[in-house]
Amino acid sequence: MAAPRTLLTADDFYREYSSKEGQYELVKGEVITMAPPGFQHGDIQAEIAGLLRPYAKQHRLGRAITECGFILEPGTVRAPDVAFVKQERIPQEGLPKAFFEGPPDLAVEVVSPSDTAADMEMRVHSYLESGASQVWVVYPESQRVHVFAQGKASVWYSAEDALPGGDLLPGFSVLVGDLFAL
Repeated sequence: MAAPRTLLTADDFYREYSSKEGQYELVKGEVITMAPPGFQHGDIQAEIAGLLRPYAKQHRLGRAITECGFILEPGTVRAPDVAFVKQERIPQEGLPKAFFEGPPDLAVEVVSPSDTAADMEMRVHSYLESGASQVWVVYPESQRVHVFAQGKASVWYSAEDALPGGDLLPGFSVLVGDLFAL
């Protein structure tokens, strides 16, 4: 008989893995090792964060951050490529040093060559089920963005379309093709 697996809590995960080299997430108590993103992925991630962060700060809407852990449910910590948290959800005592308790309001995932459709579907479902308002899935190869929002049909945006910030980032808009420009 196989020995039962030890499942980690978010606190255990933070203590054991926050200082380790590499990239990890915690899914239902099990540690998932992830390869670091490629250069193109990182560039698109930086472009999105570089647009969202100053906009959110200028309009006092909240914080846009990259690769930070969010506790989506007990035993599950995800780190979206880019995330936005509304100002009213930022703890008054300051930014958490460990993982953020709860989902981001907006999670952005840039699809890597190693990501499968099932992986992306699971991520989107995980974010929305935990309470995220929106999830953007960014496809570098086709230069498209698939937007999922609570209680709404998903929408595809192509390179020539303007991607709106919606209720989370009122007035924000970016041409999708600009996210991929050199």
